[in-house]
Amino acid sequence: MKDDGPKGFDLARLLAERGAERYELHTKYLNHQLPRMLRTIGFDKVYERAEGAHFWDAEGNDYLDMLAGFGVMGLGRHHPVVRKAVHDVLDASLADLTRFDCQPLPGLLAEKLLTHSAHLDRVFFGNSGTEAVETALKFARYATGKPRILYCAHAFHGLTTGSLSVNGEDGFRDGFAPLLPDTAIGLGDLDALRRELKRGDVAGLVVEPIQGKGVHASPPGFLRAAQELLRKHKALLIADEVQTGLGRTGDFYAYQHEEGVEPDLVCVAKALSGGYVPVGATLGKDWIFKRVYSSMDRVLVHSASFGSNAQAMAAGLAVLAVMEDEETVANARRTGDLLRERLAALVDRYELLHEVRGRGLMIGIEFGRPSSLKLRSRWTMLQAARKGLFAQMVVVPLLQKHRILTQVSGDHLEVIKLIPPLVIDEADVDRFVAAFTAVMDDAHDGGLMWDFGRTLVKQAVANR
Repeated sequence: MKDDGPKGFDLARLLAERGAERYELHTKYLNHQLPRMLRTIGFDKVYERAEGAHFWDAEGNDYLDMLAGFGVMGLGRHHPVVRKAVHDVLDASLADLTRFDCQPLPGLLAEKLLTHSAHLDRVFFGNSGTEAVETALKFARYATGKPRILYCAHAFHGLTTGSLSVNGEDGFRDGFAPLLPDTAIGLGDLDALRRELKRGDVAGLVVEPIQGKGVHASPPGFLRAAQELLRKHKALLIADEVQTGLGRTGDFYAYQHEEGVEPDLVCVAKALSGGYVPVGATLGKDWIFKRVYSSMDRVLVHSASFGSNAQAMAAGLAVLAVMEDEETVANARRTGDLLRERLAALVDRYELLHEVRGRGLMIGIEFGRPSSLKLRSRWTMLQAARKGLFAQMVVVPLLQKHRILTQVSGDHLEVIKLIPPLVIDEADVDRFVAAFTAVMDDAHDGGLMWDFGRTLVKQAVANR
């Protein structure tokens, strides 16, 4: 009798047999534009393994990750402490998600999270950043009895319908109306905030202390002044710390850069997962939670089927322990300052380089119109085709020539955003600055990257 080998599910064997089909599978069964986009810009790499802030391909080439999975990999990939915690909780065979008991891990994680925001009292656990924002929107509307949420132009708070209503990018919103009755104001525009609050129907203002799109920080004093206005009108301040929180900007939360700011609700996710198990959390004041969950009849008025699951809670607890033990926040501040200072020193050297800004390890590199005629004509060609192409021209050789993964900070923006794992060190800073300098030298010398720019122009025109 023929032996057909082991029966049942074998993950290693499945990946060995079918892993090479990854791009074809995505093209056929998932978002077909993703593999198309990756191939167009030369990002269709195959990474075999990862650790910390680095990837390796099948040939053993090392890549530096300056993207961190859009901020998810705050501790880098496969941190041994977080990995062990996930293994341990699986091995414990807990009676998880019975829905009719109170497991210890959610309470322990909530307790630990709240030590970093002493003015807040309770936590709701969901599964993602957009769920954390959805929770905050619902809680604010119910607690205040008012329907309208204010948000800032160019904000990104998620892509589910409620979060999309406070998303400041038309490209994400188009075609999904009607949305919630929410209103945009300019980041830092206190006059607009004051005007909207006078209408008496505002439940709260949701704001990223540093916006991910473009890496724009709220102006000094804005959060504190906005908080005072909101309280005067019995509305709430909601801080979206999904990307900026857990040490990213050199403090545990980005709102803590401004003295006296105490948001009523704070949203976190991404790095809390340790890169293993999706998790989102909405932290808030006691009176808000008690108003939402006002009786036993309302005990499940807001819940999540996978919220507070043991694997996510264990990962979150391990992340917070590592952050303390390894002083991750201090490293983000120190290394981020070094990286930003060294990049800022290049602004006077390159006429295409306009500004370097940010806090901690959330850095924006903005490009602008050059002064010399030769470069200006090339810049104008790109801008006429599609704004943002020059930044993409920088991102591509950083990956293809220097094996460094970065991203353009938003559609139609000439800004690269750096949000690396918070564990990068001075050697990683040296590597990035050297690679970035080489790419900028090539751009100013009229090198090969302009040939790629012409390819991008053709692609942009074809997509119109």
